[in-house]
Amino acid sequence: MTRAGLRRSLLYVPATNARALDKSRTLDADVVIIDLEDSVPPEAKDSARRAAVEAIRQGFPDKTVALRINVHGSRAWEADVRAAAEARPDIVVLPKVSGPEMVMAVARGLGERTELWAMIESCQAVLRLGDIASTAKSSSLRGLLVGANDLAAELRCRTTVGREAMAPVLSQVVVAARAFGLNPLDGPFNDFQDGGGLEIQCRHAADLGFDGKSLIHPSQIETANRAFSPSAERIAWARAVIAAFEAHPRIAVLSLEGRMVERAMHLPEAEAIAAFALRVS
Repeated sequence: MTRAGLRRSLLYVPATNARALDKSRTLDADVVIIDLEDSVPPEAKDSARRAAVEAIRQGFPDKTVALRINVHGSRAWEADVRAAAEARPDIVVLPKVSGPEMVMAVARGLGERTELWAMIESCQAVLRLGDIASTAKSSSLRGLLVGANDLAAELRCRTTVGREAMAPVLSQVVVAARAFGLNPLDGPFNDFQDGGGLEIQCRHAADLGFDGKSLIHPSQIETANRAFSPSAERIAWARAVIAAFEAHPRIAVLSLEGRMVERAMHLPEAEAIAAFALRVS
């Protein structure tokens, strides 16, 4: 099975943890994010960078591989960009993006072959979401990834499982991403022993329109994959819609199971769901 294009489960793995990197190759995460930033202390940045390059060269079969570099302007940033250009992960994750200039600085260093994700982790980033997302027109930016912990700390909001205080901001990220054809991706749920809480957050994120969720522990993968995959009922609906319009190629609107469906609106959605189902089957 290939997970190319899937973004349901994004597992962070510290570049310094060789055992975790090896194990991640066998897990069902769609994306493995090798981390050079928060999980790596300053004195270990150089060795972590070398380990990340080697791990990427070894490959992660049937997975998308991302590298989270250090923040723009930091001591490690330029070396991280050079390492990413050398190793060529599928995605480079840019932390603490506060404006479009930070995206373009990395884009110039990597070219257009490597996909970029911008992390939205501050109030300034939220205020400039449109500017940041619009760089997709002139760069390889393809995703907006919520940095929920830093963002909540800066907002000084209460962090509950339901994330009621965060919902307006999360919706803004989804709107900006969809407006420019990007993947909106949710931040992590920190209590990896609380399976019920993770289920609530994954369902909430899926309802808001996110494509997937960041994860900090392998035990969270199955819940995320399930939450961000179409249900069996939804897949059946999609296939029925496709079959109905194939049977009536000249009809723009028809009735299906007692509900009206429109070719222009519902057929593209049905085709996307059916294609998704094929990738995960």
